[in-house]
Formats: sequence, C-alpha cells, structure tokens
Amino acid sequence: MNNIIDLRSDTVTLPSDEMRKTIASAKLGDDVFAEDPCVNKLEQKAALMMGMERGLLVPSGTMGNLVSILVHCQRGTEIILGDKAHTFVYEAGGISAFGGVHSRQLTNQTDGTIDIDEIKSAIRMDNDHFPKTSAITLENTHNLCNGSPLSPDYIKDVAQIARDNDMKLHIDGARIFNAAVALDVDVKDLVADSDSITFCLSKGLAAPIGSVICGSEKFIYHARRTRKALGGGMRQAGIIASAGLYSLDNMLDQIHEDHKNAKRLAAGIDDIDGLSINKKNIKSNILYFDIEKGGNRGEELARQTKNIEIYPFEIALDNTRFFESRPGRFRLVTHYGITRDDIEK
Repeated sequence: MNNIIDLRSDTVTLPSDEMRKTIASAKLGDDVFAEDPCVNKLEQKAALMMGMERGLLVPSGTMGNLVSILVHCQRGTEIILGDKAHTFVYEAGGISAFGGVHSRQLTNQTDGTIDIDEIKSAIRMDNDHFPKTSAITLENTHNLCNGSPLSPDYIKDVAQIARDNDMKLHIDGARIFNAAVALDVDVKDLVADSDSITFCLSKGLAAPIGSVICGSEKFIYHARRTRKALGGGMRQAGIIASAGLYSLDNMLDQIHEDHKNAKRLAAGIDDIDGLSINKKNIKSNILYFDIEKGGNRGEELARQTKNIEIYPFEIALDNTRFFESRPGRFRLVTHYGITRDDIEK
C-alpha cells in the first residue's frame, strides 16, 4: 500500500479501476482522419459543456494555450497577460519561441485578476513603432494566486474591452471546473464571452492525459491545422479521449470534496505553530502557506529548505509530499487521490 500523501499537484492522480476498464474497452479509429469515435464524442461533449461550437483534443494544456494563441495572434503582434500567468511563467516561452508573439505582462492582483484600467492602458495605439495588441489571456482558476476563481462579471468586462479593441480573449481554464464549483455557476457562464478556452482533463478531473480547446468552428479549423504543425496530431487517441469522457461523466462531483478538503487542510495548518496561512484565500483546491519565526514545524521546514536555489522544490515531510514554490512559501493541492482521512493525518 502506498502511504505517501502526495499534495504536490492534482496531476499526480492515477486512473481508477473503472476508468482503466473504460480505456481498455474504448472503440478506436485514426483521429488524424477524424475517425476516432471516442475523440469525436469527447470534442462534441466538451463544446456542448462550454457552450461553444467545436472542441479539439490536444495532448496538454500547454499545447492548448499555445495553439489558441498562435491562432489568435500573428507574428510580431502582442498579447496581454498577467505576470503570474501559467502561460507566461511555466510554458517555456512557447508563444514567443514558436509564434513570435510578444508578451505584455501586467500585475496579477492577489485574486488572479488584472486591473481593468491597466488593461485599457496597455493596449497599443495604432502606430508603426508598436506591436499590435491582438489578444488577452486570463487564467481561471489562477494557480499562483491561491487558486482563485475569476467571476463571470470580471471576465465579461475584460471581454468587452477585447471586443472594443478588435482583440481576442483566450481563457486558460486548466481548472475551469474548479472555478465553476467555487463560484457555484455553470461553466458556460465563465467562458460565454471568450473566443477560446483550454481546459485540462488531467488536473481536477483526474484523467491521465489530455486537454480540450473549445471555440468557434472557424477557430477550431485553424487550431486543428496548428496542432498538426506542432506535432499534436494523434492516431488512436481514443485511449486518451475515453478517460476524458469518463472524467466529464463521473469526476465533476469530486471537485466539491477536493475544495472541502482544502479548507480542512488549511484549518489544520492554521493550528500549527510556525506556519501561517490565510484561510479566507482558500477558494478551490490550491492553498499556499508560509513559514513564520518560531514553532517546531516552521523551523524544521526552514532547515530543510535553507540552501535551495531552484524552485519549485519538492518537500518530503512525514510521508507527505508538496512543493516549496519560492523561499518560505509552500503549495499544497487536494485532489481525487486525497481523502478526508489523509487530511486528518
């Protein structure tokens, strides 16, 4: 039996026995020829859930964001994003390396939003000296901002700015279903005003691999061609899609429990001397805590991480695994593989 409580990420989940059976019995075809029935069904289901025209399976959220931005932006144009956005921080500079797209990063507030006035001010005037501002991307929930969900009203305001300035709005919705649960809204309400959305099957939904891009029929036409150019065309991809279908049919209720466990975990951390956490910031399945002076636990963690130079750094403490995201600050993520009993430990 594996006694490790792994709180590093919600990507560490393993397929359940039922999901494995679904994968093993999946009907397959060649998806490059659009002949895989499971992929076609997943893409149709995802589009329906998002209230959009079409969906497209991609291997990862990073590719989903990259494909979307390459469709929305021409080489030499500019995209507005937050300075803590996953697309900016953790995706290897792909939009500039592969697309020649310039990133205009603005400050993310603690709740994951970008100030509306700052967005307006960042849009370039039509002048030969400046790149054209072609798009803006928002992350929902926001990983580096305490897993905070962005509200439908905020997204609508940003979308209006985009429309008024001939820009596109892309949502990095890796954990968009967590946002919907946190805000108690239909996921459609979080993407209704956007031009595209990418969501992950392998995070809160506990599938082993894959993400889905959704958008208009025209957008997906170009996205499919871009996916192929990036090496993302897959053959019997129903192996992946069948797990995604299982997740969308069976794992959404689990997100509620993940959020409850995050709050339980935060309450426990708050009782430990030497550790500091703002319980009010816990809105989804991601929580951060900090070391305070004094207290055995805080001092023990400080000793373990004293000489660390590369972040995020994996911590192993009392059969529990999690990340130090920057000096003295630690991230924990609850998921399908974490039970209430694990939290109590």
